Amino acid sequence: MITIPKKLIALDLDGTTLNNEAKLSSRTQAVIHQAVKAGYLVSIVTGRPNRLSENLYDQLALKTPMINFNGNLGILPHKNWPREYQYTIDKEIVMELLVNRQKLGLNLIAVEGRDLFLANRGISNGFGFFPSVLRANQILSQKSLTANPISITVQLESHEQKTELLTYMKRNFGDQIDVSPWGGPHPIVEIATKGVHKATGLKFLADYYGILQKDIIAFGDEANDASMMSFAGIGVAMKNAIDSIKKSANDITDYTNDQDGVARYLETHLDLAVAN
Repeated sequence: MITIPKKLIALDLDGTTLNNEAKLSSRTQAVIHQAVKAGYLVSIVTGRPNRLSENLYDQLALKTPMINFNGNLGILPHKNWPREYQYTIDKEIVMELLVNRQKLGLNLIAVEGRDLFLANRGISNGFGFFPSVLRANQILSQKSLTANPISITVQLESHEQKTELLTYMKRNFGDQIDVSPWGGPHPIVEIATKGVHKATGLKFLADYYGILQKDIIAFGDEANDASMMSFAGIGVAMKNAIDSIKKSANDITDYTNDQDGVARYLETHLDLAVAN
């Protein structure tokens, strides 16, 4: 009997495992289920908060830890887990942004943690990530924010103001935080603990399971996936990935995220028998 070597498969969600409707296709679910059944370890490593990924974790019927906020939170969903970790930001940085909101042109300030979501306002186009109407206990203020958040997300009034914000954050808090503009058409910037990336979470998973880097396969499509794809033995870029990710990847899928690219790749390279 041939023993399958233990491997860890790290999955980014948006633009990678999810289709263009931000959903898991039936084929993707079937392949992931089969990979787990065959003895592979599958973990979600995403920029999403846990509030927007636990449902997907459940659809995939995973039992492994999940990494959220680009490596800043590691949890075992639905459980109190002694190994859980989180990196947080001093809440005083949020207070500074609230005070200087108009000067910096900040339309939205949202702060999050494992069990925390507060924002200064609802947003009509929430991009699937933010509510349009806030409950009373979700309104961000100096009084309501009592704990340090894991992530700060801000939407600016225009793209032109991003440079000013980046300069301001670097000058005042550069030794504490990293600032990452989102890709796409919206002027959104994410703020998190300095030096923490998806590779932080992937190394945590590898150490937890005793898996060598050469036995890790990581899938991604955007700049925030670069660190974990570099850490993994095999970094696989999606066909729809940005150019810089494709150039640095060990391999590229033959199909996009909207064509079950991850599922098709795993079927072929792990020789999974999945009924269509």
